[in-house]
Amino acid sequence: MSITATTVQGGLTTLTDEVIEELRERVHCPVLAPDDPGFDGIREVFNAMHPGDPALVISCFGTADVRDAVTFARDNGLVVSVRGGGHSIAGLSASDSCMLIDLAPMHAVQVDPAARLARVQGGAVWADVDRETQAYGLAVPGGVVSDTGVAGLTLGGGYGWLRRKYGLSCDHLVAAEVVGADGQVRVASSTENTDLLWALRGGGGNFGVVTWFTFALEEVGPTVAFAGTFYPVEEAADVLRGWRNYVAVAPDEVTASCLTITMPADPELPPAVHNRACIVVGGVYSGDAATGMDILAPLRELGTPLLDMSQPMPYIAVQQGFDAFFPRNTLQAYWKSRYLSSLSDEAIDFVAARAAARPSPVTLVNLFHMGGAIAAVPPDATAFAQRSSPFLLSIDGNWTDPADNEANIAWVRETFRLSAQFGDDGVYLNFTGRSDEPADVAVSSAFGANLRRLASIKAKYDPDNVFRSNNNITPVATS
Repeated sequence: MSITATTVQGGLTTLTDEVIEELRERVHCPVLAPDDPGFDGIREVFNAMHPGDPALVISCFGTADVRDAVTFARDNGLVVSVRGGGHSIAGLSASDSCMLIDLAPMHAVQVDPAARLARVQGGAVWADVDRETQAYGLAVPGGVVSDTGVAGLTLGGGYGWLRRKYGLSCDHLVAAEVVGADGQVRVASSTENTDLLWALRGGGGNFGVVTWFTFALEEVGPTVAFAGTFYPVEEAADVLRGWRNYVAVAPDEVTASCLTITMPADPELPPAVHNRACIVVGGVYSGDAATGMDILAPLRELGTPLLDMSQPMPYIAVQQGFDAFFPRNTLQAYWKSRYLSSLSDEAIDFVAARAAARPSPVTLVNLFHMGGAIAAVPPDATAFAQRSSPFLLSIDGNWTDPADNEANIAWVRETFRLSAQFGDDGVYLNFTGRSDEPADVAVSSAFGANLRRLASIKAKYDPDNVFRSNNNITPVATS
């Protein structure tokens, strides 16, 4: 049975049984067409709005399979999508009628505690990494949802609970094994293909398929101080003012965030928060847990607590604490984000008002405190350019019924548009849905002055833009 797939020229091509069988003989992993057993079992995406309908899936077991898959796609002129963790808000690993390179089977983590290095395959999620590294009391700064893919988060920057003390995920990337658009396997490090390593530190999936990441590790845990206090959303403005004043003087060991959500009537939660709109203040102290609980104490005293979950907690538990808010293939999701150079009273009042007017119980309006180790890295030292703004506003539209898509997307866009009056320091691409504006606007906003160098590196490693299912950088060769 032949398969119709989309080509890079925008047309369609037919892949015959003979052609597909040749691919099956070349690789040592499953090659799945829509009618094949196992096709429906590939790793689900997070965003149910963009489930993807690939024409062909290569579920790779290793680097050689990825190399052969890329070569096959190039030889046949196919559009390629790469799915690592599948957590892309914009659905960048879920193109229709594409050839999908599925990295889910490639989730190994190898830890060298003496060298404080971890080698991580491209299909791993952060739970895989945390489990292995925490066995040695070590960690890579990762995300705040343990089911998030290592690849997407790292290549896009990577904010987590350790960001102010240790910086971004991409800052800890010291080497990578990459399958390029030409099918060649390269290592990017401080001694070879250094330009490629620079680009991978925040430049997205533009430059090839990363099959192995090598991360520098930090001493963390196994127990950390955690603050997690739920306040009534009606007190959001006062809570946010207190939070702003606290983080202004907090040491770099403290990473703190605020989010607003309506809690479900979960029997495992106290009745006080059942079906209750809350502002949740979370914080982690990177250091001695007992000392950290004292330093985090003010975050527990910002208003009238409905629920206080603050306590010394295993780092792995902190990493998994928000997982329940982000189930796979369940929520329709459309997000926007904006960096803010300050957090004025007027900005706080705006955030509080929008938090109270959320159109869905599981829509989040978030504020992240930045600075610290993030800002200590020069903006041109990595592809990730935005390091100076002290705050990030993220408007995470989440809901369950596709019939509500239009109204919820409109609300997120309106909130994002109105927020520009409080500062417009660029966007964070990992927290950005498919745009209603030209794609290069968001890319230019995110990369700023680094975009020209990124375009040149793109032209060197992917001149034909084979890897385009991403926050795409147009290849531009420099003379």
